[in-house]
Amino acid sequence: MQAKDDSVQNALKVIPLGGLCEIGKNMTVYEYGNDMIIVDVGIAFPEEYQPGVDAVIPDFSYVLKNRSKLRGIFLTHGHEDHIGSLPYLLREVSCPVYGGKLTIELVRYKLEDNGLRNQGGLLHVVEPGPKIKAGVFEVEFIHVNHSIADACALAIYSPAGIAVHSGDFKIDYTPIHGEPADLGRLAQLGQQGVLLFVCESTNIERQGFSPSERTVGEAFATQFQRAQGRIIVATFSSNVHRVQQIITAAERYNRKVALVGRSMLNVFRAAISIGYIDMKADTLIDINDVDRYPDNELVIITTGSQGEPMSALTRMAYSEHRNIQIAPGDTVIISATPIPGNEKPIYRVINELYKRRANVVYSAMADIHVSGHAYREEIKLMHQLLKPRFFMPGHGEYRHLYIHAEVAHDMGQPWDSIYILNNGDILEITPKQARIAGYAQAGAVLIDGSPESTIDDEILDQRRSLSDDGVISVSLAVDPRSNQLLGSPTVLTRGFIYEEDVRDLEKDLVKRIHLLVAKANDMGKPLGALLDSRAFREQLQNFLYTRTHRRPVLLLAVIEGKA
Repeated sequence: MQAKDDSVQNALKVIPLGGLCEIGKNMTVYEYGNDMIIVDVGIAFPEEYQPGVDAVIPDFSYVLKNRSKLRGIFLTHGHEDHIGSLPYLLREVSCPVYGGKLTIELVRYKLEDNGLRNQGGLLHVVEPGPKIKAGVFEVEFIHVNHSIADACALAIYSPAGIAVHSGDFKIDYTPIHGEPADLGRLAQLGQQGVLLFVCESTNIERQGFSPSERTVGEAFATQFQRAQGRIIVATFSSNVHRVQQIITAAERYNRKVALVGRSMLNVFRAAISIGYIDMKADTLIDINDVDRYPDNELVIITTGSQGEPMSALTRMAYSEHRNIQIAPGDTVIISATPIPGNEKPIYRVINELYKRRANVVYSAMADIHVSGHAYREEIKLMHQLLKPRFFMPGHGEYRHLYIHAEVAHDMGQPWDSIYILNNGDILEITPKQARIAGYAQAGAVLIDGSPESTIDDEILDQRRSLSDDGVISVSLAVDPRSNQLLGSPTVLTRGFIYEEDVRDLEKDLVKRIHLLVAKANDMGKPLGALLDSRAFREQLQNFLYTRTHRRPVLLLAVIEGKA
């Protein structure tokens, strides 16, 4: 679909290509005249109804169509839902990429993993404060708190005015690393005049203020003091603050620390290389050396807090990990809350851990996790400081966006200055007015394996059908000269019906095929034409549905031979 656009010349366009009415794949285009910048290029993880899908990325069509305008990519922080699609985009475009120190280190690892080491020269580390020139735009990074270091809001200056893009944030007055969010600078922007505020909505339903990350350290100390055997802690690999607190608690109770999981190791290396992890020289040990230490002297930090099928914690829970086998006496701490929709996989892992007689501690039982996203009162404080002319709720499902709009309205923001957008909507803003001026192509691109391998709806439907109803394969050998079958058709089924019912069904299906062939011969119809026809396939499918009330994927193989 072509972008429809009846815009005026001197207007700022804001075009979300991901992150609205969904969780993940955050990506927003800011455009003015012949200049365009991108804020974040995130990834989303597949739903259960998307079998075989490895990742979900935004549709880059609008960016590729307007690549000559692209002046830079600005990253608010280093979480996957904000940087995960960057390697896919940088295969198609080349432009400067700006972000905080840890953000850029994580992107560097990601590019190397994807065979894009030569793109490393595009990466630029930015400190909060100075403005970066990008065509007609200037962009200022503003320090905020989040569950990863170097998170920033962005002040985006254009001839139309200032837009503030919050990114993911919270207001933490006792952060583990760095300073509290720079509320003073945000207040100054409010005094200057903010044209547009784009603010995350993830935790708008939660009243009050979010707890400080530091409170988790106290909970770790309590759990570590109680534990008699090994301690295994699962958390997000990108949460450097959380990893630091686990290490601090381990050192307090004289335990060594081993890391498990590729992403955990990559983030740890990035964080320690820039001085964001503080630990004693002898605290860290290799995972292959854990058997050299007593259980009560070990802490293992692992990935898998979301129950991911191939994660280290899941493999431990199912006794499939080569180094760590869960045993009675182990304490397993899951320091995360389920991402919406991810509850079942996590609780399956927890059930398996209990079956192995581990002591399991998770967020429903103890305060071993706090959110990195602002609660309602923190969000209201941002509105109060910035006092924007126009407001666009971002980063959340539709209910989050709508509730956020209601909160803003209750604080005095007029309804006609609030814009709840869908991905692809083109919001056009001048100092005096705003409107939705058109639509740009937006949606989800499903990745299967390599970056070049994408999946369309037809393939996804086939996979769902295979998953739900199984498959039945029918092989027929024919002699085109005699117009006869060579022997009896071969029938194979998988995931279709119970084994004890298969034989009778196969016999009846073969009888039906012989009957259809006999009718075709009586009518003088060539056998090849019959077997290739849609009618033949439909008659077999109808027969199968009548017998089983299921619609398996039907595979027909016709082999020509001689009698």
